[in-house]
Amino acid sequence: MNDQLSKLFEFVEENKERYIDELTEFLKIPSVSADSSYRKETRKAGEWLENKLKELNVDTRMYETPGHPIVFGSLEQNPNLRTLLIYGHYDVQPPDPLDEWKSPPFSPVIEDGFVYARGASDDKGQLFAYIKALEACVKNGVEIPINLKFLFEGEEEIGSPNLQRFLQENLDILKANAVSISDGHQFAPGIPAITYGLRGLAYFELEVTGPKSDLHSGGFGGLVMNPIHALTIILNRLKDENDKILIDEFYADVLEPDEEEKKLIAELPFDEAGLKELLGTDVLFGEKGYTPLERKTIRPTLDVNGIWGGYQGEGAKTVIPAKAGAKISMRLVPNQTRERINKLFLEYINKVTPPGVKVYVKTLHGANPVLIDRKLPAMKAAVKALEMGFGKKPVFIREGGSIPVVNMFAEICSIKPILLMGFGRPDDNIHGPNERFDLDDFIKGIKTAISLFFCL
Repeated sequence: MNDQLSKLFEFVEENKERYIDELTEFLKIPSVSADSSYRKETRKAGEWLENKLKELNVDTRMYETPGHPIVFGSLEQNPNLRTLLIYGHYDVQPPDPLDEWKSPPFSPVIEDGFVYARGASDDKGQLFAYIKALEACVKNGVEIPINLKFLFEGEEEIGSPNLQRFLQENLDILKANAVSISDGHQFAPGIPAITYGLRGLAYFELEVTGPKSDLHSGGFGGLVMNPIHALTIILNRLKDENDKILIDEFYADVLEPDEEEKKLIAELPFDEAGLKELLGTDVLFGEKGYTPLERKTIRPTLDVNGIWGGYQGEGAKTVIPAKAGAKISMRLVPNQTRERINKLFLEYINKVTPPGVKVYVKTLHGANPVLIDRKLPAMKAAVKALEMGFGKKPVFIREGGSIPVVNMFAEICSIKPILLMGFGRPDDNIHGPNERFDLDDFIKGIKTAISLFFCL
């Protein structure tokens, strides 16, 4: 490490208590994008970031959308320099269920080296690391050898409904050589990672309708097809006992990993016993013939995410419901596409629906899978930056979830090097009660961001 970086790292250590105080200030803002009652607070979080960037001499503007605003900042020193675009989101998931939190979700508490609050890891803590990295450079008079751009949105947790249009209308200001997104996690505590693959998503809602109104089960039982029974028949025909998906041609386009990638996955320090303990289960279940880590990352899946129908109140009500429904999601892998899976799913549902009912399929949000070339120069720079920031060489991983914004940057902005460097941990409880962020990882994230500025 050169003297310049050593100086910046020392500055980060000297100021880490202040950084933590500022992070807790950010976490106190209840920026729940999904709930309209938090609209003012969500905007306040965007304005808070706008002010932080302006304090560092970043040319910053807040762009209005039909929903929550987008904050864009640019620090272009020389048009001939490489440009890094940094993405993050300032909105957070709803905090429910509140009774399962050990402390109020928007009153940050520091305990055992973690800060507990909604948004701590997803994504306020990770996003803020980049701002503090820039601050370290500015306050020490260190010239960054690249141009920086910042894009912070307030709608990621609701599917980024207005981001696509923003990207399409502002391609000229978004030009960059690489995008950095820290909205994920390490492979395990102390094992930093670069995510080079994301599964896609196809999400549907089914509504099964039968009689024109609810019926008395004594008077009409045995005469009509019960929509709940029909729904269970449909769901049961989606997968077999080995968790294989039965939709016709579902696996036809699946890209199998090559031998090098298989070896890479097999060498990851996967802790099956630890995962079982974390999940509170004795058995890991999934597609036969694949390891748990392969099933989690490189294989497609299908899950029922919700189901309803009939009487849900206390006591008995002998009713045949007029309708029933379910929400179903599928995780997709390269080279599957959301469009083709949508078509195959609809055709299959029509095929397996029993007589006596009708099924309406509503297509919800989704994304195509992503696979990033591990050998790109920018990826090598990210490896070096994480090694400098965390003190350990990172592993390459595929992630089981989806980040739709990655597809947008690749498909709309044509930016191929997308650096997914998660500073959080797999057990940070994002989206759940008692979300947390390790404060040592927060500081390491700042150092990683500084290193990336100089390695790219």
